[in-house]
Amino acid sequence: MVAFSSSTRSAWPIVAAATAILLITMGARQTIGLFIAPLDATTGLGIVAISLAVAIGQFVWGFAQPVFGAVADRYGAGRVIVFGGLMLAAGTAATPFVRSEWQLIAALGVVSAFGAGAGSLSILIGSVMQRLPGERRSFAAGIINAGGSLGQFVFAPVVQAAILGIGWVGAMFGVAAATLLTLPLALAMRRHREGPEARPTAAQPEAHLGFGAQLRAAAAERSYWWLHLGFFTCGFHVAFLVTHLPGEVQLCGLSPVISANAIAIIGLANVVGSLGAGWLGTRVRLKILLSWIYGGRAAAILCFMMAPKTALTFYIFATALGVTWLATLPPTAGLVGKLFGTRYLATLIGLTMLSHQLGAFYGAWLGGLAVAHFGDYTWMFYADAALAAFAALINLPIREAPVVRTVAAA
Repeated sequence: MVAFSSSTRSAWPIVAAATAILLITMGARQTIGLFIAPLDATTGLGIVAISLAVAIGQFVWGFAQPVFGAVADRYGAGRVIVFGGLMLAAGTAATPFVRSEWQLIAALGVVSAFGAGAGSLSILIGSVMQRLPGERRSFAAGIINAGGSLGQFVFAPVVQAAILGIGWVGAMFGVAAATLLTLPLALAMRRHREGPEARPTAAQPEAHLGFGAQLRAAAAERSYWWLHLGFFTCGFHVAFLVTHLPGEVQLCGLSPVISANAIAIIGLANVVGSLGAGWLGTRVRLKILLSWIYGGRAAAILCFMMAPKTALTFYIFATALGVTWLATLPPTAGLVGKLFGTRYLATLIGLTMLSHQLGAFYGAWLGGLAVAHFGDYTWMFYADAALAAFAALINLPIREAPVVRTVAAA
């Protein structure tokens, strides 16, 4: 059993704050799919235009993370999270006033998404992992990641009830107000004096590298690219389902309440999946764990395609998906830390999240194109299963050893 040092114990309140922040930002983002039908009915923009705005938001959310990650690595995460919380609230509150595709893209796809990226996975996990020893990082990442999933579980039924009770505009304003709760939580994420785990040591020569040198070292490492490819497919999968699962439920003639319940179940199941992945990451090789997760997704999707489309089927499918939903993040973050250390961890994890969200762009956008052209999501589900199987294989060549670079003498 791993003993906790005093510096490790002092980091756990920061873990709790990061978990609560991600609960709010992910809860707000992962329920956007519930607004698509009423937004379409009100504005008449059409599923393709709305899907494009959501897809751009997915990419912008990913693009924001290495940008804000670099700022957080230099100045600390607290200010970044405050700035992002204000942007997220403003973009969300502006969405009910849009009347054109470009206005929707600006509000939902740029301002809201950019703000959410400032209080999201790479910044929060990177900041916390810099305060923890290597053997505790995967578990801490699992706890923070579970907060995002719990947010999905909490927000989905509340948002759906608000849409039915007070209308989608009132529900959207409620979500915007909830995102402001990240501002006081950001106080706990202010940069303090670095602990011994974050200081350069002879065992961590990569910590002596400058920012540009560290990026070049990462770009030259094949294992880092394999992680990016796997995370691309993860983003495709998550964005397609969280955006278009309500549409699939509607095509099957079922109640929209089932959509909200399914999204909530995914979130709750992923609390278990994230904590389990974080715990297993201390006992199983991380690349093997990632391969298991992606393989499980492929199997779940294929089973769903063959099953009758009832409420029970959607709930079972949501449970199976939820266990693997964002459980990829703890082992991915753990591998990045193993390869490159923690000095620029928020930036390096942010770059993997950019690949994740590039996949998310295609998952959200192509889902809208598929249903507009073919009338259903059949081909998207098959593509999703194929990509998950590909990701299960591409993670196997990854090595789990530090990348040691020699720093040239001045």
